Amino acid sequence: MGYSGYEWLWLFFAYSFSGWVLETVTAAVRQKRFVNRGLVNGPLCVIYGITGSALMLVCRDLRGIWLFLGSMIFSTLAEWIAGHVIEKMYHERWWDYSHVKWNLDGYICFPVSVIWGVLGFVTMRWGAPLLIDVFRMIPMTPAHLVIWILSGILILDVAATLCILSGRSRRIRQWQGVDSWLTGVSSRLERRIYGWVDRRIQNAYPEAAYRRELQAEAEQRKTVFAYGLCFYKIALLLVVGAFLGDIVETIFCRLTAGIWMSRSSFVWGPFSIVWGVALAAATMLLYRYRKYSDRFLFFMGTFLGGAYEYTCSVMTEIMFGKVFWDYSKIPFNLGGRINLLYCFFWGIAAVVWIKGVYPVMSAWIEKIPIRFGKIATWLLLVFFCVDMAVSGLALIRSSEREKGIPATSSWQQEMDEHYGDDVLKKIYPNALKVD
Repeated sequence: MGYSGYEWLWLFFAYSFSGWVLETVTAAVRQKRFVNRGLVNGPLCVIYGITGSALMLVCRDLRGIWLFLGSMIFSTLAEWIAGHVIEKMYHERWWDYSHVKWNLDGYICFPVSVIWGVLGFVTMRWGAPLLIDVFRMIPMTPAHLVIWILSGILILDVAATLCILSGRSRRIRQWQGVDSWLTGVSSRLERRIYGWVDRRIQNAYPEAAYRRELQAEAEQRKTVFAYGLCFYKIALLLVVGAFLGDIVETIFCRLTAGIWMSRSSFVWGPFSIVWGVALAAATMLLYRYRKYSDRFLFFMGTFLGGAYEYTCSVMTEIMFGKVFWDYSKIPFNLGGRINLLYCFFWGIAAVVWIKGVYPVMSAWIEKIPIRFGKIATWLLLVFFCVDMAVSGLALIRSSEREKGIPATSSWQQEMDEHYGDDVLKKIYPNALKVD
């Protein structure tokens, strides 16, 4: 599936437009009038473009029933996550499946998930090759120019829409101290644009239900560090989860294999990015269901963990030409990327974390002094990002060395000097080269 960057963007816009047509026709039939579905104002449903492009990467090795199931699971997860994100950002629900049988909190439901599986299967099997053939029939210069124009328009559309809906433009104007006459004109223009966008969204998504944050909770956010599921708490969970995950995996390898083995994702320090992201994401997605049964959390953790681990395996193979785990010798595995037993481990971990560990850790974090907590969080994040960047460069250079590419630039020479094959073999002992 060796597509160029322009071809990937072409697929993204094609999927976004197709999704807009599907959503608009469905809404028009249901509401008996035309409505413009989607976040942006143009004829695009961006979530379809993002999900379709992601499926092209994640599910590229799947065939037959596995392609259908993979498309159904990943598309459903995308819809579920998008519903949470929209509600978090705008305090609204833009769709609600509560009236449909076998739904989860109104965000997703089984009948629609089956439709996603069918659409994903058809798209992967026949749609994408056909779209690529059409794109390659267009002369190169006009095709590339169209992609650039569409990309520029979409960026402006998304930026303007998000600024208007979040009220950011008003805050920026206040910070800059624009003169009163211009401020008045800008305010009137902003109100008109905001009103138009708001009416469009309300017409497109009549199910949207506004939810106001309680005043008491808003006051607590001012006096307690990292209150609730805010940015600072999620950032700390990312770092702490990466550290604890590395320790757990190291001890597990010692108990099962009888050897001490590095399980770190980074070249500096014991951090497993897979565990860190998993812990932060699971908290954001599952904590609201903490009062549900252990069985529910177990199955959600099993599916989410399996999909997440499979995605990580595919993405590291694409980025670095390596896989860092291989379950081919374990029964009930899927392409060696995941296996049923370890998926069950993800489910158990979800129950233990949401029901037991996270409430205690959350209380500890909220006891940190506000000023110290913010400074410490940003320092940890900066270190984490630098560590991630250096580790990525070391792995990219390792892949280049395997291909015989000489070190001509300074960063390549630095990587060869400090992170040669012997060093990386100790840090990533299970890394396997993939052709």
